[in-house]
Amino acid sequence: MTTRKKTARPASILALIHTLKARHHCGWGLWALIGTLLFLSLLAGANFEAAQRVYVAGQVAENDVVADRDMLVEDSQATKARRKQVLLLQPPVYDLSLEPYTQFQSRILEILRGLNSGEHRSAPEQALQRLVEELTPAVADEVLPELSLPEVQTYLLKKLLPQIRERMIEGLVGDIRAARVARSGAIIRNLDTNAEILRSDINSLPDVQSFLAEISSQIRQVPILNPQSRRAINILLSATLPASLTLNREATQKRGAAVVATVEPVYYQIQKGELVLRKGERVSREQQIKLQTLYKSAADPMRWSTAGGAFLCAMLLAVGFFVAPSGKPGTPLRCKDMLLISLLLLLFGIGAKSVYLLSLRMDSVSLFNSFAAAFPVAGAVGLVAMVFAARRYCTMGLLLSFFCMLMLQADFPLFIYYFLGGMLATWLVTSAQSRQDVVWSVIPLTAGQILVWLGTTLLAQTHPAEIPMQLTAVAINSLLSLILLFAVSPVLELTFGYSTRFRLMELMSLEQPLMQELMVTIPGTYHHSLVVANMVEAGAKAIGANSLLCKVAALYHDVGKLSYPEYFIENQFGGPNKHDKLAPSMSALILLSHVKKGTELAERYKLGQEITDIIRQHHGTRLIRFFYQKALNLGEKPRESDFSYPGPRPQTKEAAILMLADSVEASSRTLSDPTPARIKSHIDAIIKGIFSEGQLDESELTFKDLHFLSENFQRILTGIFHQRIAYPENKIKDAAQADRGRAESRTGEVRPQTPLGLPAASARRNEAGRPEARCGGPQTGGEN
Repeated sequence: MTTRKKTARPASILALIHTLKARHHCGWGLWALIGTLLFLSLLAGANFEAAQRVYVAGQVAENDVVADRDMLVEDSQATKARRKQVLLLQPPVYDLSLEPYTQFQSRILEILRGLNSGEHRSAPEQALQRLVEELTPAVADEVLPELSLPEVQTYLLKKLLPQIRERMIEGLVGDIRAARVARSGAIIRNLDTNAEILRSDINSLPDVQSFLAEISSQIRQVPILNPQSRRAINILLSATLPASLTLNREATQKRGAAVVATVEPVYYQIQKGELVLRKGERVSREQQIKLQTLYKSAADPMRWSTAGGAFLCAMLLAVGFFVAPSGKPGTPLRCKDMLLISLLLLLFGIGAKSVYLLSLRMDSVSLFNSFAAAFPVAGAVGLVAMVFAARRYCTMGLLLSFFCMLMLQADFPLFIYYFLGGMLATWLVTSAQSRQDVVWSVIPLTAGQILVWLGTTLLAQTHPAEIPMQLTAVAINSLLSLILLFAVSPVLELTFGYSTRFRLMELMSLEQPLMQELMVTIPGTYHHSLVVANMVEAGAKAIGANSLLCKVAALYHDVGKLSYPEYFIENQFGGPNKHDKLAPSMSALILLSHVKKGTELAERYKLGQEITDIIRQHHGTRLIRFFYQKALNLGEKPRESDFSYPGPRPQTKEAAILMLADSVEASSRTLSDPTPARIKSHIDAIIKGIFSEGQLDESELTFKDLHFLSENFQRILTGIFHQRIAYPENKIKDAAQADRGRAESRTGEVRPQTPLGLPAASARRNEAGRPEARCGGPQTGGEN
């Protein structure tokens, strides 16, 4: 029993939708839920506020302006100035290459070669002719003869060219004034080695003009050069010397754009309730920007992004109504379930929006926060917990908290406050065993909500002056939630026909007419129902099912036997068995009818749809094997469908638990010497038999659940069949004579009694060998 049951998961989304459609019978209630979510989403995005007056910088305010929501306001001018400043601080990218020097060296050599060959007049396309054109003919006639001198050429080639090469390797910029625009250095990117160096001190970069000045000062110290030769060298280098560092504008702009993109805009934080502008105050530029943003937001009649996001999130949350985290579709949902969910969402969503609009008229932030804390979302979630299982009331709590937060335009601390308060209310409601328990739950509910409120207050950084008022609001929240539970639960019972926990507690009362008839007319069945009720209650608590619903359903599950009580063995009390004179098919028909009769009685006495469904499902589609086998033995050819219950199979955990407990308790009466080991073996055999028949396929029970149910059934039955102390013989005789005397005085008839107070014939478990009105012995699970 410890093996996990493998759950068939839908292979695709389409398969899941098909499974949900076949499983749930929501009808037009599903469209009502979708329409409700859409309406509430639009309501959350709707803007009913009056637009604020806009003041320009320099004007005097005629009234106070208070922010109605948290906002971030961008100062576009400040953002632009910051980005411009960052862009100026971004160092430019310079490419360093020796290719300009190579070209410079080649040109100098060609010029000198042309001077030495005397071809500058006849070869206009050569480097020498280009130099003449750059210098103008008059300057060239003055400079070129000096450059033809051997000592000048030797100095150029031997001294200056190596010196120029070394300086260009270090980096030589064209104009230092352009480089100094960037105040945070420059990035030197060597194109030959692909290495990058950040030169933080831009002033240390030499430029062409300063280098030429340095060379001019240097050649003045060379004695072999006359003034005309020095001037000629200076003119030549001024016309031909290039820069080895060139500004890469594309790379500089690209890097600058990347840096600018990382600069966050300049925002002004506006908090809800903040006094943006005071009456009589002169408006500053920053205040003007804030006012313009508030006006733009307030003037929009619909915030479509809020509405769209709310609808999408709400639809995703609503999936929890239909699908469990394990992927299973859960218990079936009906149209009235969808209508109830839609109605509660609609009422509380509109109520939260009304509270928000009312608070706007009062123009008090502290009063608004108190109204929000007093809004009884916990009561609504607790109300849902009286009808639905845990997964669905948790989903309802999420949706209610989500929409109320949006309607009140609050932040996530209020969402946490609503949701955790709702979960606390559901725990208290599901743990209550009477209406008095619910009344007293207002104390732990208030204490728990105060703790939740304290945590959310620390998150929201609430002002200390608001704490007393909000504490009062939390207490009012608990009181309103309690009143809501008592006021609306009867409406749910009468209008929707739900069996709330209050209704289930009332049905357990012995003053109920149907319960009294059950006790008086069929006491044997009533005793059986009591034992089964104890078993299902213990089992349901062990696996997390609705124990109260299980217990009440067990008390009424066999009320259909009121129609033909004498045809069921527990009500014969040792008398003649009427099935001895009936054909097997007629006996099976009578047994099968008790499910239908029980359903009719449940509807007549308004036990509720949940209990009615469990009565209909507690035998599933099982075969009455005893009479089916009897028909075979008589030579008949019976059809299994004529000897099988109509079903359906158990659709919920509660119905499946009742089926198992009913079969185990009925068949356990046939045990001789019921020791704990025999009881355990018997229970396991019955449960395995029912499981192998496929009766649990449509319920949500797992193998782990079956293991826990088996343990709890064993504990209950072992307590019932416990060994008693053997009294001395004389005491036994005295007790028997006393019991006989009391029986004769009441009925005038001597009838042996059992320790349970029932006639001995019913407690002997059919030891005389009569055919029982059940489906067989331990192998088939027994029927009642």
